[in-house]
Amino acid sequence: MSRIGKKPIPIPPGVKVSIDAGHIQVQGPQGKLELNLAPGISVTQEGQRLLVSRPDNQRASRANQGMARALINNMVRGVHEGFRRALDINGVGYRAETKGQDLVLYLGFSHPVTFSIPAGLKVAVEKNTKVILTGPDRDLVGRVAASIRALRRPDPYKAKGITYEGEVIKRKAGKKAVGTTA
Repeated sequence: MSRIGKKPIPIPPGVKVSIDAGHIQVQGPQGKLELNLAPGISVTQEGQRLLVSRPDNQRASRANQGMARALINNMVRGVHEGFRRALDINGVGYRAETKGQDLVLYLGFSHPVTFSIPAGLKVAVEKNTKVILTGPDRDLVGRVAASIRALRRPDPYKAKGITYEGEVIKRKAGKKAVGTTA
């Protein structure tokens, strides 16, 4: 039994949902998102909530129902509130700046790294060391944040690099001086 798939999805005011055969479109103040549903999964609207149903009780149908419900809920939340992901840049001389729809990162390489931000996302840089990504698509915000973090992963010895906001880096001890006798 899919516990997640059975939960109704509330539709907040200002969000419009249109359902076609195997396709759902959600539009709100933050943008517009679309999803193609798995075969057999159907979505119905009852008042100000959406219900996701499956054709049978097989394992794959239950899994697809739960996945479709979670994706649609993320779409509704995204077009209503939006999603946010913040990255911190740590290191001497490490910084970021925006140029149009590009993010230029100085990460200790011999050249600056230019990262093109996809359409639908907004990027802001605070104090040259904090990058904030916002957008309606949760998956896209997360993937772009992971791609930016992968440009310079945090070092476990000095904690230099790009980290998610609030991420704790487990530090390692450096080399210890061995007692020498003279």
